[in-house]
This record gives sequence, structure tokens and C-alpha cells, in this order.
Amino acid sequence: MPVLVTGGASFIGSHLCESLVSAGARVRVADDLSSGKVDNLATVREKIDFREGDLRDATFARAAARGQEIIFHLAAMHGGRGYIETHPVECMNNMLLDHTVFAEGARAGVRKIVHASSACVYPTNLQTERDRLLLKESDAGFAEPGRAFADGEYGWAKLMGEMQLRAFHKQYGIDAVACRIFTAYGERENESHAVIALIAKALARLDPFPIWGNGKQTRNFTYVGDTVKGMVLAGATLSGFSPVNVGSATHHTVLDLCEEIFSTLRWRPRQLDFQLDKPVGVGSRASDNAFCKQALGWEPSVSLSEGIGRTARWYVEANRGGTPTDLQRRLMER
Repeated sequence: MPVLVTGGASFIGSHLCESLVSAGARVRVADDLSSGKVDNLATVREKIDFREGDLRDATFARAAARGQEIIFHLAAMHGGRGYIETHPVECMNNMLLDHTVFAEGARAGVRKIVHASSACVYPTNLQTERDRLLLKESDAGFAEPGRAFADGEYGWAKLMGEMQLRAFHKQYGIDAVACRIFTAYGERENESHAVIALIAKALARLDPFPIWGNGKQTRNFTYVGDTVKGMVLAGATLSGFSPVNVGSATHHTVLDLCEEIFSTLRWRPRQLDFQLDKPVGVGSRASDNAFCKQALGWEPSVSLSEGIGRTARWYVEANRGGTPTDLQRRLMER
């Protein structure tokens, strides 16, 4: 089956391409390489059709979508918490990008669009450190009052992306799946996200060890291999218009994450430095997986310990390193 992956040279996108190629798909990648890297596709580069360009350009998007049956749409202006809180304009630009990709996909006659949405679409009042709720697909949407209260400009743009996707389904009959990705981590991620940032700080032996926030905020850290498997199954299984959570149902505090990293790297700082002035986002975030288990037969299988081990080994082998100044800069980039 011919499949287009937008943003396919990115962290998650490159893993998705590997999975699709392994499953026998004919994969085309469209990416402007503003944050992705061709090197991320090294294992499948000779098996895919790679096209570099800006998907906000309708002509480029039209050519990329031509002849494809499914679009996995991962291209976006995004980054870690530091980036999305300091680049709200760039995050809002995702609405233009999404509309162009969806419109040109419809014009090209694609059968299905699988959109990489985000847990940031969920109302922030449901994500408190005290309550630690599991977020259900029905908690965010457009049909009932109180369901739209997204997390910052990035979250609102992703929620509007879902609304656009539903509109294309309603008007053109395209099957449309919004995969709400939760806190993915793993090989090829960069230091703008928490897991790699903390691994990098530990390898640099920073002591006192800097932690953004009080360390009690929780996330459902989900290994990228699990994330990609969920997305592929959603693309193969779901029809109509459907949002689906792709994440873990387990709340881990940032301190839990640090403990796994210290244990994996066999090093521990003498002192922790809780940086309360840094951007940390919501107090808690984890996924209710009842729907994805029922509809896809899927839930994450890689434990935090195993995933951190794989990720740390990759980071060491990739020799990302650098000076403390380099690291501070990378924490805020895409």
C-alpha cells in the first residue's frame, strides 16, 4: 500500500517509517528537515521515496499526496515544553500546515488520514498534580461545553487540527484518525524533551542536578516503539472519525524518571536543584486506554526501566554530549 508520512525524518516519524517499511508498505516521506534529519532514516533510506519541502506550500503538498492511499501526518512545529512556551506563534502555524495537508490529501483522493495529535488537547483542569486522572478520549472535543480547554497555543492548534480533520471526514468521507500521543521518548529524540534532557544532565555529571519544577509532576512516559505500534494499528483498524489515545496509563513522577536514569547510568548526584521558575506544563498526564485496548488490542508493553536503558545506550553511542552552554541551548530548541 502506498503511504505518505509527513515529518517522516523526525524522531517519531522515522521510527514509524521503519515500522511501515517492515510491514511491506511503499513509503513516501515529505519533510522540510527543519527539525528532522535524513540520518534518522538511514536503515530505510534506500527503500523509501524521500521528498524535501515545505508542506505549507500547496504545490509541494499536492505532489507529495498524489497516488497515496493513507497519510500519516506527523509534520508540525513542535518541541519540548521550553520550546512550545517560548514559540507560541510557530505553534499556531500548525493550523495552516494541517489544513494544507488535509486539503491536498482530499484532492488527491487519499482513503485515510492518521493525524499525530497530542495529549495537549485535553483540558488542563483535568491534569492536576493532586488528582492524577486518566484522560479519556471523550474528555476533549467539540460537541459538549467544557471539553475544549487545551494546553497552551500548541494544544489549541492540535485541537483545531482535530476539528479540521473531522470537517474533512464530514465533507469528503475520508477516514480520519487523531492519534493523541502522550509523552513519547526513545532513540533519536533530542534534549528539548524531558527524558533526553535528564539523561544528558546525568552524563554531564551536573551536581547539584537541575530538575525543572518540583519533581512531583507526573507523565506517562511512553517508549517510541510502543507509540509507533499504536499509530500503525490505529491506521490499519479505525475508520470514520475517531480520536484514540496512544500512551501509557501509568503516572510516573519526574523524580521516578530521575531514579531510573541514575540507576541506569550508575551515578547519583549529591544534591537536587529544583528549578521552580522553569516551564513544566500541567501537574499530571496519563492515558485511559480502555478504547485502544478494545478497538486495537493494544497497550504499551515496554517498561520505563527497559525504555530508559535503550534510550540511554543510544544517547551514549550517539555521543551527543557537549558543553553545559550547548546543553542549555538545546533544552529550549526544537
